[in-house]
Amino acid sequence: MYSIRKTTCSNTQDINGMRIAESKQCDTKSFLKEREALRVAGKKLVFTNGCFDVLHRGHITYLQFARQQGDALVVGINADASVKRAKGPTRPIYPEEDRALVLAALECVDYVIRFEEDEPASLIAQIMPDILVKGADWAHYVSGREMVEAHGGKVVLADIVPGKSTTNTLAKLKDAENA
Repeated sequence: MYSIRKTTCSNTQDINGMRIAESKQCDTKSFLKEREALRVAGKKLVFTNGCFDVLHRGHITYLQFARQQGDALVVGINADASVKRAKGPTRPIYPEEDRALVLAALECVDYVIRFEEDEPASLIAQIMPDILVKGADWAHYVSGREMVEAHGGKVVLADIVPGKSTTNTLAKLKDAENA
């Protein structure tokens, strides 16, 4: 199940020529129209996913790398319940609406789609990206790899920025609070 309150998913721009973050947030159905337009135009679609709970330098480096692999980047973000199942009862720190908006505001991100499942295999099957990017720390298992490769796409592993993670950031905050 994929959900979003605002499903504009368009190339709408404001008067300064910048795409507004809300126009980058999509549900799957509205994105499929965009996907077909990209395909017809011969554009390579890149997909990556994650919780993106507390955005940090590692995330930014990763997302910029992902965007450089093709012509448009879709970021699938785990919905709140999915993050809680994966990370524990104290997560996410920020609700999915906030996480989606922050990601959509980044220049390197073209579209954001939320997903409820624990992994994005169903979403990947529907949008069928040309390139699937995951962090090298997930080399042992990339959800959707078989589908993407079976359709002629490729999987690219991104290097991880040492010491930059949400877990490390939260630990530093906790240490600072206890100091």
